[in-house]
Formats: sequence, C-alpha cells, structure tokens
Amino acid sequence: MSTEAFRFAEVFSYESLVHAMAGAAGSVTAMTVFFPLDTARLRLQVDEKRKARSTPAILSEIVKEEGLLAPYRGWLPVICSLCCSNFVYFYCFHSLRASWLRGHKSTPSRDLLMGIAAGVVNVLVTTPLWVVNTRLKLQGAKFRNADIRPTNYSGIMDAFVQIIEDEGVGALWNGTFPSLLLVLNPAVQFMIYEGLKRQLRSLVHRELLSLEIFLIGAVAKAVATTFTYPLQTVQSILRFGQHKQHTNRSPLLNSLRSVMYLLINRVRKYGMLGLFKGLEAKLLQTVLTAALMFLLYEKIASSTFSVMGVKRPASSH
Repeated sequence: MSTEAFRFAEVFSYESLVHAMAGAAGSVTAMTVFFPLDTARLRLQVDEKRKARSTPAILSEIVKEEGLLAPYRGWLPVICSLCCSNFVYFYCFHSLRASWLRGHKSTPSRDLLMGIAAGVVNVLVTTPLWVVNTRLKLQGAKFRNADIRPTNYSGIMDAFVQIIEDEGVGALWNGTFPSLLLVLNPAVQFMIYEGLKRQLRSLVHRELLSLEIFLIGAVAKAVATTFTYPLQTVQSILRFGQHKQHTNRSPLLNSLRSVMYLLINRVRKYGMLGLFKGLEAKLLQTVLTAALMFLLYEKIASSTFSVMGVKRPASSH
C-alpha cells in the first residue's frame, strides 16, 4: 500500500469514527443534564446590567421572570451544534493522532499540537451553528440592559436566513477570531486529560475506574476554562451580535480591535474581576459537563470496540 493510501486509511478509519460518535454522544448527554447552568453563565456574560450572583440565585430569577422551562430555552440548537462540534473535534483529533504518531508514544506537546489543529478545523466548520444557537438561546430573555435589541427567529433555519439577509453571510462567523484563540481551551483540556490518564495508568497498571476518569476530566476542564474565560466572554458577546464592529479595516483587524475593545471596556467598567463575571456558573457547568462527557465517551468507545471485536488502538490510551 502506498504512503498516500496508508495515510488516507488512517484519517478515514473505523476507530476515528467510533471516537467521534462516542465523543458526540457523551457531550450531548452531559450537556443536557447540566444545561441550566450554561443558561445562567450566558446571561451573566451577555447582560452587563445583571448583577453577578450565585448560580442558584440567577436560575431562580430566570424561572420567576420567564417560566419553569426558561433554563432550557435554546436546548435543541445548542445540542445540534454541540453534537456536530464534538464529532468534528474528536474525529480530527484521533485521525491526526493515528496519522502523526504511527505507533510512537504520545507526549503532552504532541497532544497540544493535535488539539490545536483539531480545534481550528472545528471552529471554521461549526461557528455558524454556534452563532445561531447563541441568538436562539437568548431570544425572549428578560435583560437588565435596555440597549439589547430583541430578535424574532422561528427556528434554526429561519435564524440562518434572517442573519444572512439582515447582517450578511459574514455575520455567521461573528466571534471567529476569539474562537480561534480559544482552541487553546480544548487543546489544553485534552493535553492535561491525556497526560493525567497516562500517568495514572503507569502507576496503577490497570484500566481506570469511572470515578478516576470523572475526576481527571474535571481537573483538565477546570484549568482550561479558568485560563481562557475572558476570551469566552468576548466570544459570547460577539456571537450575540449586539456589539457594533468597525468596518473601515480588514476583517482580521476589525476582529482584533473588537476583542481588545471589549476586554478593556470590561476592565474599565468592572475592574479585573469583570473579566471573570459568570466564571462560577461556567466552572460549575463546564467542569461537571466535561467530566461526565469524558466518562461517557470512554465507556461508549470501549464498549463499541469490545462489541465489534476490535482492539482499541494503543494511541488512544
């Protein structure tokens, strides 16, 4: 078999497909369980006039003002986006891993590079889905900030059509620049997760317990989220589409200017802690979601390989 054909077989492999499907299924289940926590986080990031309170207090306010199901508003588009996003990320990560490692031992630096590469592909492919789901998730919300304009989308496809008609196709990629910077989040997360998993396996010489996988996933996500949270806030604001971007420069310069303006403006108004408004809700949601997602992913992938009689590749350990 030629080198090109061999690489093609590695990229489009059964093992990568199993990892992608397991990652997508695990993330969708985990996000559904902890979805209200993400609702609280998004409100605190986007609505500057809303006071930073504990997550239960924010959720209580939302339920009182908007109804019992309000914490699950926008669940379907978020789940669709998350399913596609994680499928693309897990597929790219494990395809690159199979192609680059070729039996060699993985290292934290290699995991980081593969995570960044997979993240860039994921951002460019799925950003329009995340822009639409951010709009739908916040539609109908009662904001403290009177400057926020209400939207009226009937569904995912209608949101796509209205955004393109009113704001242009480029608006579907709002927040792409901070999103590209934020590929460090899953990249750092995967680097820590894979590194801790290797270290623990070398110590205990057995398959890891469910609790151990859960805790490793939680630690990895907590570190990655805290490190990148200010950029996540900017990303949410840009995706929401309420920030007016300058149009007299190149798209890259406009994006950089918007990111810097939003970060500096946040610090001026609320101090350095303003950059981390909603972090408690985000950590609570994202750490629990990521931990459960990694646990389900490992179990689903392992069970699938076992049922199909396929030995799990050593590079995934």
